[in-house]
Amino acid sequence: MNRPSKHIHADGFPSLSAFIASDRDNTAAIFKRFRRLAARNLLLLQSELAELEAKLDAFDQQDQESLESLQTLRNWEDYKAKNDHDSERIKLLLDVRAKMNEYREALISESAISLLPPPDRRTLKAFRTNFFHGPPGDGRSFPMLGGYSSSLYDDTEDLVVLHTSEPPDRLTTFVQDYFGYLFTEKAGHGDIVSPLVGYASGKRIAMFISILSIVLAALLLVGAILILHRTESEDLKLGLVALFTIIFAATIGLLTNARKAEVFGATAAYAAVLVVFVSGDIGSAS
Repeated sequence: MNRPSKHIHADGFPSLSAFIASDRDNTAAIFKRFRRLAARNLLLLQSELAELEAKLDAFDQQDQESLESLQTLRNWEDYKAKNDHDSERIKLLLDVRAKMNEYREALISESAISLLPPPDRRTLKAFRTNFFHGPPGDGRSFPMLGGYSSSLYDDTEDLVVLHTSEPPDRLTTFVQDYFGYLFTEKAGHGDIVSPLVGYASGKRIAMFISILSIVLAALLLVGAILILHRTESEDLKLGLVALFTIIFAATIGLLTNARKAEVFGATAAYAAVLVVFVSGDIGSAS
């Protein structure tokens, strides 16, 4: 049985969309935020609302000139009866309602987008290499998209990634940067996407980091216990407890994303275990 031939996508929107979709970890879903346009849109919307509010205040000021009109401001049925559906006041209220909804939807959308993280440095480098058919700035490089779209990924500060997982810890970043080639896999969908970019499986790296973290934690605890058990000098034991505690705290603080309170808690628990071992019967000489 013959295997189906791999599909080579045409350069441009087809190849770029295939490249983004081929990333199984969804870290290549990088798009321009258009921060300046978003701010401009919000400024225009709030200016339009300011004008509508001023017009509504002017109508309210006119209605205060007579007791009959003033009474309509206290009762919606009277207000609606005085102003038919085609009156300027009713049209103004409808405009305020529509523009207010548009403005608040834009505010909420921009608030949600502002929480999206920027792309990972290494992923962005691979993305731009694929987008420009080579290293950006190379004389032979050219963008996948033409026209004004060719500069979409020039401003790296205005890019967001739709993958919103927690930022990688330092150990994961180190493995990705220097040993990512050990975890490469083929792109998804059975398509030939880009010969310039290799895919390092995030799941494989995460599993490796989990196993490595377990081994390090076990070594720091069991190794410290074995060394302390074979040490006879009480002063040396205290010095080793301090040394192992410092190494443990440095490992937690430098290689993980643990918060300060979590680092203090884990270090205190680790030190307590070593102190109990040293002061207990199991730690004393026969």
